[in-house]
Amino acid sequence: MSELILVRHGQASFGADSYDKLSTLGEQQALLLAQHWQNLGEQFEVAYSGTLLRQQQTAAALLSLVKQPDLHVHEGLNEYNGEPLLRIYLRDHAVREGFSEGLKLPIKDRKSFQLVLEAATQHWINGSLNAAQDDLDFESWKDFQSRVHGALDELMQAHSGGARVLISTSGGVIALALQRALNLPDNQALATNWMVNNSSITRLVYGRGKVSLGCFNALPHLETPQLKDLITFR
Repeated sequence: MSELILVRHGQASFGADSYDKLSTLGEQQALLLAQHWQNLGEQFEVAYSGTLLRQQQTAAALLSLVKQPDLHVHEGLNEYNGEPLLRIYLRDHAVREGFSEGLKLPIKDRKSFQLVLEAATQHWINGSLNAAQDDLDFESWKDFQSRVHGALDELMQAHSGGARVLISTSGGVIALALQRALNLPDNQALATNWMVNNSSITRLVYGRGKVSLGCFNALPHLETPQLKDLITFR
């Protein structure tokens, strides 16, 4: 049997001018995971990430554990773009659903951001976010789902025979990896997205035409009294 080992990127820079880079804490989370795996003697045949900077920075911290240390970049492993989802939701739905008429992007408050994102993504998977002509950065739920499932299937086909494939990616991709393994309905798949911690580990075991879940959202490198304060979701 072979494995896809999916790592969610370390904490990104929420509230900064550019979200798409690791915070100082995010860098620490990735390095602690690398150190934990090194202590265990873990090794991987090959490493992949999406094109996003936070994904590649996390992968870079782990490349010393990879037999082929060149990082393979695959657009199919990118996170969905949340900005157009929020923008369309605020424009078309938010006031009717109880949010303030003055609420605009960027939303700096973490709790408010999460509430709006959860509402927006529910419309997204239901197909009720309607992109306007200038919403060119919008990706439908079905397109995102097809992109991620296709990328995972491609990697499983390319690496077999006991391969251990390291993937640095994001929470939405990991949620769809669970859907691929457990045949979850869309609502449940999306709900798992809110549970995925920064730098957590999820494993898919595959072979002989089957895919199963090995573990989900594991944090062995942070689950000690001294480090538990480093556990983050956003």
